[in-house]
Amino acid sequence: MLLLLFTICSDFHWGNKISESHNETKRKLYLSVSVILNLSLLGYFKYAYFFVESVNQIAGTDLNYFNHFASFSNTWFSSGFNVGKVLVPVGVSFFTFQSLSYVFDIYRKKINPVNSIFDYGFFVCFFPHLVAGPIVKAHDFVHQIYQPYSLSKHEFGLSVFWILNGFCKKIVADYLAVNFIDRIFDNPNYYSGLETLIGIFGYSLQIYMDFSGYTDMAIGIALLYGFRLKPNFSSPYKASNTSDFWKRWHISLSSWLQEYLYFPLGGNRNGTTGSYIAIFVIALFLVLLSGSIWLLLGLLIMACLAVALHRFFPNFRNGFNTNINLMVTMLLGGLWHGSSWLFLIWGGLNGIGLIAHKQWQKYFPKKNENSAYKISMILITLSFISFTRIFFRSENLQTVNLIFDRLQHHFGVELLFKICLAYKSVFLLIASGYLLHWLPETWKVKYRNWFASQSYTTMVFSCIAVVFIMYQMMGSKMQPFIYFQF
Repeated sequence: MLLLLFTICSDFHWGNKISESHNETKRKLYLSVSVILNLSLLGYFKYAYFFVESVNQIAGTDLNYFNHFASFSNTWFSSGFNVGKVLVPVGVSFFTFQSLSYVFDIYRKKINPVNSIFDYGFFVCFFPHLVAGPIVKAHDFVHQIYQPYSLSKHEFGLSVFWILNGFCKKIVADYLAVNFIDRIFDNPNYYSGLETLIGIFGYSLQIYMDFSGYTDMAIGIALLYGFRLKPNFSSPYKASNTSDFWKRWHISLSSWLQEYLYFPLGGNRNGTTGSYIAIFVIALFLVLLSGSIWLLLGLLIMACLAVALHRFFPNFRNGFNTNINLMVTMLLGGLWHGSSWLFLIWGGLNGIGLIAHKQWQKYFPKKNENSAYKISMILITLSFISFTRIFFRSENLQTVNLIFDRLQHHFGVELLFKICLAYKSVFLLIASGYLLHWLPETWKVKYRNWFASQSYTTMVFSCIAVVFIMYQMMGSKMQPFIYFQF
């Protein structure tokens, strides 16, 4: 709560200072102060413990982490937090990025400052999307605060639909996790490679239903209050390439990184000073994650080699300049999720996927594509994305190695019939989930509008029926939303 209040007061102040100043140097200074404050606090809560452990590993020291915020809370509010452990505030990554968009948009003169700190607090704290997104940019939301409340019957019906839709997704995602997917990733050695493979594709469906379920409910609840939030997902597993996937998945984060990071770094035109600073930060994380001074030496050698190639080979220079920002953006996107080799590898693999697709387009421009080609590309893209999720979901690299071992040496295709019988309800849900996901968008729009056009009585009975059916699938303990941890 104190962090949230500080973020609100700080960015409201710096936003006003940027707006009032006509001196470009001062405007940049105020923007820089706001960015440094926000990222320092975000870095402290998400990475401080990791930095202390890494320094101890590299330097052989015995430093102890001390949580000053927990100490302050214990002293002044008689709380009982452990000062030797960091407690990451729920939704800190989301509301920090959202608040940063406000000062960026004022600096770019896209919006004017809000009328009062209470209006700004409302923008940052608007509860439907506070803890797990979507990340709402200031220029998409602030102006709605000053518009009169309006909600048509059709919009009311759509809001109820989105809330029910999100609720159903969450219940099904939990059912899949508890009854199959979590078991696979917690103990890969107990399962065949075939079960593991189905679990990997099942996790892709689970994380989509879990995350999009939350944002569906957030969009629906916000609409009831008269606020229109942009969609955060657009049937991502219909994507036929990695570039298309990232235009459909977690759209609010992808567009935030594109607008406030990728384009300022130079986009696909060239690298900038900011690009190389970002590379230095990522390299620092790599060294700290490894705890090895030898990696630092290796990275320095690679940097010298890159500089030489950049200087003497124009083709390398052109390719490096156009792809560096894409990779930097995806690596930083991985670090946004947490300080782990696994998140960095996940971000790096997605960066490689985007660069590979870019190169493919260069040498094989689009031609008339038939349905078989489109379907095959959709399945290839889904397979690649699901493969990267092994690193995203696994607890450590040992689990990743075990999963690949099961896939390579213990596949067990002869067990297919027995496995299908044992997990028939889970597999039926996974298959149904993908089939519903792949329905044409026009069909989805039609059934949403059909529901929204029904009478209030029909909507009430529909809600009762959906809750009753979903209650039959609920476990004894609900799983937290996956993205609450970020």
